[in-house]
Amino acid sequence: MKLKSYLALTTVATTSSIVIVVTTAIFFLLQNSHQEGIEARGLELARVIAHDPVVIEAVNAKNKQQSYYLQSYIEDIRTRTDASFIVVVDKSAMRLSHPEPQKVGKHFIGDDIYPALERGNEYSSVASGSLGKAIRNFSPIFLDGNVIGAICIGYLSEKTSDILLQQYGHIGMLIGIVYLLGIGTIIAFVFKMKRTFLDYEPEFIVNKFREHEMVLDSIRDAIIAVDSNMNIATINNSAIKMLSMGILGRYDYVNHPLSRYSTPLSHLVLANQGVFHQGEFNIGKLKYRANVYPINTPKGLLGHAIVFFANLDQSELEGEVTYLKNYTELLRSKTHEYSNKLNVLSGMLQIEKYDEAIDFIQQETDRYQSIIRNIVLSVSDSAVASLLLAKFNKAADIGVKFTIDIDTNLSSYEKNISEKLVTMVGNLIDNALLASWQNKENKEPEVHVYLSDRSNHIILEVQDSGAGVPEDITEHILEFGVSSKLDDEQSGIGLYLVKQLVDYFHGSIDWERTEQHTTLFSIYLDKNEITNYD
Repeated sequence: MKLKSYLALTTVATTSSIVIVVTTAIFFLLQNSHQEGIEARGLELARVIAHDPVVIEAVNAKNKQQSYYLQSYIEDIRTRTDASFIVVVDKSAMRLSHPEPQKVGKHFIGDDIYPALERGNEYSSVASGSLGKAIRNFSPIFLDGNVIGAICIGYLSEKTSDILLQQYGHIGMLIGIVYLLGIGTIIAFVFKMKRTFLDYEPEFIVNKFREHEMVLDSIRDAIIAVDSNMNIATINNSAIKMLSMGILGRYDYVNHPLSRYSTPLSHLVLANQGVFHQGEFNIGKLKYRANVYPINTPKGLLGHAIVFFANLDQSELEGEVTYLKNYTELLRSKTHEYSNKLNVLSGMLQIEKYDEAIDFIQQETDRYQSIIRNIVLSVSDSAVASLLLAKFNKAADIGVKFTIDIDTNLSSYEKNISEKLVTMVGNLIDNALLASWQNKENKEPEVHVYLSDRSNHIILEVQDSGAGVPEDITEHILEFGVSSKLDDEQSGIGLYLVKQLVDYFHGSIDWERTEQHTTLFSIYLDKNEITNYD
């Protein structure tokens, strides 16, 4: 069943059920209210007639077998009210009046008269008499404190039913009009849905959105769509990788200003709004070329679609290939190193040199115990703790002393926050390890890490024994592609990613050259800002 048909049927069924329940309740309450009103009116009239001296005298005369005449007097009263009948009886329940004169002097029909005659009660009942089923209201007639007779004022059910039917008709007409208005609203809603969604089903629309994302992500060029306010509406994976190397997710970009991630690109789009244009912009020292397409509709400019790609020459491409080859060789050498250690251990076990094997394992593990104990006791976040251990291993492999401040203390955070902390700390430590290793001829290579979130801020500090940041790039060290590393390496990305994440959390990053001739990078993040991103 299509969605619009399903919505229409369920809405009609729900509306109909509500109308039926409400109508039944109204009719029931109306019937009870009408009956209670008749009973109250009948009892009041019966009580007045029961105190009429003419009626009391006539009933007393009848009880004493004396002459009386009450028929015309009671009928005159009845004609001036809406009562169907008014019957006066003596203490033996014999009629003294009746709408049909021939029934005067005969016994009252119905046992519901006796509570009034025997106990002097006032009450109402529904019973059938000589004229048919009616609502009958009784009131005793007293003389000198004794019950001498009773009054019965009745309203025939046929008459009350006619009155109720008239009221039911008015209410039913009103409910019918409301119901028809509801049906009309449903029809208009379904028509609006059909026109808005082009008669497509939600599943089809969702699949189209997924296909749209898959197609965008499969394109190697970076694509960003921005609305008229320059907020990012859509972004593909290639654009995410170019802007932040993939450290931020798609929904970290959507609905955020483009200028937050690339001010030059934002300026390029704003330069010629509403028309197709091309241009170049920089992310750090890397150049990109962009094609900007306006998204025009009959209602005006909705935004722009931006397609951009790296503007690399042949030498730059060759440099990237060379770096990838070198990195592959480094991984291969590390694999051989650990493979050799495993082969040594396997050989010792095979020739039953168990003591030597234990000593070999102990030698490899002793150096880890203190650092592991320090990490476990001070860092509760498992991802950050694992990172610190991995960086300790890397430092040991390249001969750099790696220490963690004894005052370090870091709590556990949500996965999304923890991953970003890992990226920031990891890039700072990587840069510190390389800087201290490159300066090992002048100073013993060392990296010192301090993490803390005891106060209202998260503090991340990494200090290294490197030569420091060259003066010619101190103002641009945090930009994309700017680095103090050797030119033949892929560089200028780590600190740029850190800066992107610091800005993401509205924090601050700073660096300084200390009196001990070390370089200290410090990051400060507000815990309240961090919590907003959980």
